[in-house]
Amino acid sequence: MKRILFILGPNLNMVGIRDRHVYGTETAESIENEVRERAAKLGFEIEVFQSNHEGDIVDKIHSAYGCTDGIMINAGALTHYSYALRDAIETVQIPTVETHMSNIYAREEFRHKSVISAVCKGCIAGFGKRSYFLALEAFAEIL
Repeated sequence: MKRILFILGPNLNMVGIRDRHVYGTETAESIENEVRERAAKLGFEIEVFQSNHEGDIVDKIHSAYGCTDGIMINAGALTHYSYALRDAIETVQIPTVETHMSNIYAREEFRHKSVISAVCKGCIAGFGKRSYFLALEAFAEIL
């Protein structure tokens, strides 16, 4: 069974509370449960990891080396400035799909640039929780 590490960055534990007009009203927990169900249907074992701390996310990516087949990541605001996160993704050489619930290109100017995209297999943004489902489907094709 292929293993997927699903990483959620800063403030994504507050989905359903934060910016409801952007992220909707479903809770982070309910979305996580749906992602787990979809992953299982596709034959994936999935581990969900959320942290509001950049270093913890970098450490988690490092720990995936050699034991994870793919990384699905919504790095939140770290997407736009974390070269440490970019370097960690590049270092482990695990196929990684960048995901965003919102369309980052339709939001504030600072969100239009992703420093991690260049080291990811692809980016899926703007489809709410469906962005995660689409990423799982992509993994079904590339793994």
